[in-house]
Amino acid sequence: MASNVKILLVDDNPMVLGMLQQALSSLGEVTVGTDAADALLKAVDDPPDVLISDYRMPGMDGRQLLEKLKSRPATARIAVILMASKADISERLSMQDPIEDYLEKPFFLKDATHKIKRVVDRIALEKLSKAASTDGILRGSLSQMNVIDLVQSLEMGRKSCLLTMTKGNNNNNNEEKCEIYFSQGQVKHAAYGPITGDEAVFKVLRWTEGNFQIDFNGKSSQETTTLNTQGLLMEGLRLLDESQRDAASEGEDVLLDT
Repeated sequence: MASNVKILLVDDNPMVLGMLQQALSSLGEVTVGTDAADALLKAVDDPPDVLISDYRMPGMDGRQLLEKLKSRPATARIAVILMASKADISERLSMQDPIEDYLEKPFFLKDATHKIKRVVDRIALEKLSKAASTDGILRGSLSQMNVIDLVQSLEMGRKSCLLTMTKGNNNNNNEEKCEIYFSQGQVKHAAYGPITGDEAVFKVLRWTEGNFQIDFNGKSSQETTTLNTQGLLMEGLRLLDESQRDAASEGEDVLLDT
């Protein structure tokens, strides 16, 4: 399900541009630019939330595009992901630059999409947070953002909060509920009925339906988890993969380069 995030994708290679556009279409509203000048005009006219740009392009390159966007108040806060070779990243680019992340070329389409999705999910959560009710609680549906995406977004945003997820019917007393407490993006305590800690998190990672709410004032002094957030996700995904190993395998991945 596409999010409320606007993505501007820029590459002078039509094949790479087309394949990435198709892969990212489920993540948000995707606009494409065929070169940096085209992208600059589109970004100024309708600023995106995320810019994904090739570094080496004829005329204005990705670095120059970034500098022009960051110099304008209306586009200065755009999250930027640059696609660049390992040599360019090492020799010409620096993590001190105002860049969200890099995609090192050549890259597999599936890996790139996963990396971009993490950034998009974090921004989608931030946009939802700004629209939260006056009580400071963000409410939503797991059909908008599933549990894994929520947990990754709260980790990337270094949020301290209480994430509560429910599914089922409370009127029939068969509602399932899980509470996960975060401190600076790290899961510290989780409870799913009588189950606490790591196992409580693993129980709900597969949820794709139900509701969630995030209380940014929610705190707990309990520390029941033994793994950090990434560790919980990796182990939880491993367990999910084990339970689904008989499912049909996905199609072959595609290696993209320019």
